[in-house]
Amino acid sequence: MGKRICHITTVHPANDTRIYIKECQSLNKTGYEVFLIAPETPMSLTGIPVNIKFIPKEHNRLLRLIRGQWHALKEALKLKASLYHFHDPELIFMGLVLKFMGKKVIYDVHEDLPRQILTKEWLPTWSRKIIAPITEVIEWVGTKIFDGVIIVAPVQKHRFPYHKTIMVQNFPIREEFLESNSKNYFKRPPYFAYIGGITAIRGIKEMVKALEYIDNSQVNLILAGEISTEKLFKEIKSYHGWDKVQYEGLVNRNKIADILGKAKAGLVVFHPAPNHIGAQPNKFFEYMSAGIPVIASDFPLWRHIIEEAKCGLLVDPLNPEKIAKAMEWILDHPEEAQKMGENGLKAIETKYNWNNECRKLILFYEKLLQKECARITGIAKEGSKWR
Repeated sequence: MGKRICHITTVHPANDTRIYIKECQSLNKTGYEVFLIAPETPMSLTGIPVNIKFIPKEHNRLLRLIRGQWHALKEALKLKASLYHFHDPELIFMGLVLKFMGKKVIYDVHEDLPRQILTKEWLPTWSRKIIAPITEVIEWVGTKIFDGVIIVAPVQKHRFPYHKTIMVQNFPIREEFLESNSKNYFKRPPYFAYIGGITAIRGIKEMVKALEYIDNSQVNLILAGEISTEKLFKEIKSYHGWDKVQYEGLVNRNKIADILGKAKAGLVVFHPAPNHIGAQPNKFFEYMSAGIPVIASDFPLWRHIIEEAKCGLLVDPLNPEKIAKAMEWILDHPEEAQKMGENGLKAIETKYNWNNECRKLILFYEKLLQKECARITGIAKEGSKWR
């Protein structure tokens, strides 16, 4: 058995795609003894088994910050791991405690937190411009102390120490959606898909309203993910377009593959919020991996990806009528749409895939753990001089 490593999250479910399916399972395959500390989750866990230590799921943000962090730290210390890899900014304090206890610590920065805070609906508007720079300073201080930082997108590069930061992007596992893209595109019903967290700022209102502009009564939008609030759920259900929505709720990876296998295109029409402009959402590349066109917000980075790969259409995400026209274009031009899907799949196979990112992660681990071995060897040699 290889060196013991421990991944920690108090926010994400144990079966999180990046943490559990990509990082933990890839490291397990490499020979590391992998543990994951995560909130209890009712959803099934698939793939290569990983040792999971469940902690109580806190539904209150303040309790999660205090009590959740305490539970995670207790479990982490019990494991006596060679390296600790945490995934939530609210665990920075725990990471500092581990570091001050002589542990190797990596911070995996999933989001551009300061920019994300500017759009947090649960924070009073006046407080966001105060909290955002404070969090930026806290992250900056923490990353000066931690052994390594992992970012997910190029837009984050300037914020962290260059010499200890690597980028491991959220690209899909090439083989995961093979069954999806093997299904005959021309025989599919006029269905579209949206996979992931369902919030106003991620365009759910515009997507449902877009359905009102489409005359084809067979058109369906399949939603798979958790709707952020009951208030939002009630609002979008009141729209006329909701009659053309098939809401699946939270689903597992097999169900996602099934949904994408019967879709004509995938939607990712995020609003132009500061945290979205340079983001690279999982769903964007998962649609490509499933061999279907992408209908995406017209952001510079997304435009570059779509135009380079010739894999989709760009729209104004705040205009439901423009979104509807893109959906109708997909249905009216099946040969061109299929070609877009094929182009996206080729781009995944050659460039935007987890295999490439996984190698970077493993090399980063080896580098950090070799440094630790050298440090311990140096201490042992120094100690032998005094015997």
